[in-house]
Amino acid sequence: MKVTGLETFEMWGAPRNWVFVKLVTDEGLHGWGEGTLEGREQTVRTAIHELGEYLIGKDPTAVEHHWQAMFRHGFWRGGVVLNTALAALDQAMWDLRGKAAGLPVYRLLGGPTRDRIRLYTHVGIYDPGQMIEDAQRDLEAGFTAVKTGAWAGDTGLAEPQAIAAFAERVARLREVVGPDVDILIDNHGRSRPSTAVRLMKALEPYRLFWFEEPTQPDDLEGLRALRQAGATMDLAAGERLYSKWDFRPLLEQRLVDVIQPDLCHAGGITECKKIAAMAEAYYIQVAPHSPQGPVSTAAAAHLAMAIPNFQILEYVHSQPWRDRVLKEPWPVKAGHLVVPERPGLGVELDVDAIAASPPRPVGVPRGAWFADGSVADV
Repeated sequence: MKVTGLETFEMWGAPRNWVFVKLVTDEGLHGWGEGTLEGREQTVRTAIHELGEYLIGKDPTAVEHHWQAMFRHGFWRGGVVLNTALAALDQAMWDLRGKAAGLPVYRLLGGPTRDRIRLYTHVGIYDPGQMIEDAQRDLEAGFTAVKTGAWAGDTGLAEPQAIAAFAERVARLREVVGPDVDILIDNHGRSRPSTAVRLMKALEPYRLFWFEEPTQPDDLEGLRALRQAGATMDLAAGERLYSKWDFRPLLEQRLVDVIQPDLCHAGGITECKKIAAMAEAYYIQVAPHSPQGPVSTAAAAHLAMAIPNFQILEYVHSQPWRDRVLKEPWPVKAGHLVVPERPGLGVELDVDAIAASPPRPVGVPRGAWFADGSVADV
């Protein structure tokens, strides 16, 4: 089997545009991958085509060999754009490898370590006014874990006001969901270390499942400050790390309890399987970052099925686009994703549905400002 061509596609999936790649072969099989990177869709599509030229005429089932060549032979390597393009192609090669073997990808990765994938949803992410309504919707649907936060609008408040508002919202959410539903908090790396410590202390009464990206992804000393302050909740980070080398100091210094590699940004299935194995050696759990489209969800779910230290998977409803673009939608039952026993990634996309949902301006926050008009982190 040889790769004969590739196509990229872009569609609106709410609250971001999804970018897909389709690898075509001379045996009639094709493989799907996803390289969604909000706000940089055209850049990534170009990078996918540039990297993908290497695959033309080659056997796509030699995934590791091709991954190494595409990563190492360009001289300029790594980073979110190149590794997102590489991730999309890697997913598509794994999809082809599974289809050629007649097996789901997770069985090629070592076989099942569990029979279903626990999910968490977004409630009021970016918009605290939607938090309670979203939580009630997801509780009725059977979900047992919800995540909120990432409120760019709070950057205009003075620090004591922002912390008080944050804690008040989480208190209200805990009251609504009750004691048995897990609450996850995403800080989007906005806080200075001292601010992150004060926010962590303010949130302690609400029994959080984790505190995500309390500081910027390159601020390992900031994470250490939270550890030294006596964190009583799990710390999570890693969605903005893109390789095993990026994760190494985070793991070696044991600064977090949970890592969140993104199957669309951290080199795909091939690289994230290695990152998960590294984390296993430090007794750190893996919760893939996955707020993108259905191919990203599928890739993350196959990895989750095959690794022993998987914890929970991010899931954004993105309806009706998610079900429209999938020819066979995946079932979600009682807050868990059931991975179908289909060859490859188990997803087939409807190109007519993609064409019927053209890209739109990205719906995630694209700017944040302090009260004096200076730039804040989103």
